[in-house]
Amino acid sequence: MIPALELVMTLRVEITAPLEIGQLATGIRRVIPISSGTFSGPAINGVVVGGGADWNLTRADGVAEVWARYTLQTDDNVLIGITNAGLIVPQEDGSFYGRTVPQFEVAGEPYGWLRRSVFIGTLTPIPGAHAVQLDFFRVR
Repeated sequence: MIPALELVMTLRVEITAPLEIGQLATGIRRVIPISSGTFSGPAINGVVVGGGADWNLTRADGVAEVWARYTLQTDDNVLIGITNAGLIVPQEDGSFYGRTVPQFEVAGEPYGWLRRSVFIGTLTPIPGAHAVQLDFFRVR
């Protein structure tokens, strides 16, 4: 069976100025605070709760390793923990693409399907805003 992708949610994640830890042996470490946001999809909607962050590491080859941890709150007040790890890869034309693998922590139902599924994501900056767009797809 060949896997297919199903869009489950789009997030707009608002970020604030990075906190630069500095040059480490593995690259430049920045902590990018997550201040707020929204998300929506066919079966889930809500807000991004402030207080999370991306512990971003830019390697010598220019690739940035994403490791973000934050919380979502659905319209029906269910809290969902998310850890989203991946890579942001620069291109020769100055653009980049981001690919991630989000994992969800949620108690009970009706969002238990988030615990039982595999997801991949895309990461795109939103021009003119201190925000990124994430699209999460369930692998079917």
